[in-house]
Amino acid sequence: MKFEDIILTGDRPTGPLHLGHYVGSLLNRVTLQDQYKQYIMIADLQALTDNADNPQKVRDNVMEVLLDYLSVGIDPKKTTIFVQSMIPEIAELTVLYLNLVTVNRLQRNPTVKAEMQSKSYGETVPAGFLMYPVSQAADITIVKGTIIPVGEDQLPMIEQTNEIVRSFNRIYGKEVFPEAKALVSKVGRLAGLDGKAKMSKSLGNAIYLSDDADTLKKKVMSMYTDPGHLRVEDPGQIEGNMVFEYLDVFDTNKEKVAELKHQYRQGGLGDVKLKMYLFQVLNDLLTPIRLKRAELAKNKDAVMQILLEGTQQVRLVAQKTMDEVRKAMHLNYE
Repeated sequence: MKFEDIILTGDRPTGPLHLGHYVGSLLNRVTLQDQYKQYIMIADLQALTDNADNPQKVRDNVMEVLLDYLSVGIDPKKTTIFVQSMIPEIAELTVLYLNLVTVNRLQRNPTVKAEMQSKSYGETVPAGFLMYPVSQAADITIVKGTIIPVGEDQLPMIEQTNEIVRSFNRIYGKEVFPEAKALVSKVGRLAGLDGKAKMSKSLGNAIYLSDDADTLKKKVMSMYTDPGHLRVEDPGQIEGNMVFEYLDVFDTNKEKVAELKHQYRQGGLGDVKLKMYLFQVLNDLLTPIRLKRAELAKNKDAVMQILLEGTQQVRLVAQKTMDEVRKAMHLNYE
């Protein structure tokens, strides 16, 4: 295990995790836990930046996200899982960082701009939402994270974190924090079932790890394919066809996928048959996850204990980090 590098990643508990999370980050986390000191944070405070009026939703989904982590193979003996709101040092560090970044810089953050647009925020944007890149910087640096698994759309967040780190170290004359490096997933953003945007809880176009077989089948059968492919014998388009995009990602039998693509282009392969094949591929993938998740859910107290124990471990790390911060800033009055 390479203790000189620390992995930090996490998810907002606004719903159970979906296939986009699975290929985008969860598989990476399962592999990385055997190579590095890894922390996974459930970002409940960040979830409140656009769910402040529904805290119960966020609270309920902490357990759902935790069950998803454990069911895909995240091992609490190898990975420390913690919840953001129970680490008050993160909030304290966020307040200190806010003095090191301007409002204009936050408004220019491409990720923030894109998410504000998707949520139709203008002048009504909550201050907490606008400043969440600063909170993310505190999330990363409170454990001195050095490698952060992200999608390409999150690269501006890592850039902003490193700007804050450089400012802090320069202003206070001490190398308290290391800069972080992004580890970009090999699989890009997974499109939604409708083919119009990324797979997302808010857009209602996602397949969840917790979906049962019937729900999975209904979702697959509703997937966007080629609107011009009206009859089985008609040639079909592969490009923009969500069924083939998913097969490229999830089917390990690449020769079979190539054969299906050829047949579809030539004509003679119907969408129903093609979707049924994808359903079987995805159901084979999700069945063991689904079964393990159901077993874990029988004892949610034990599952919650995993989170509480991990959080307590991080409290100790966070307290040590803040001792260094206060010393560097001459705030150590004891």
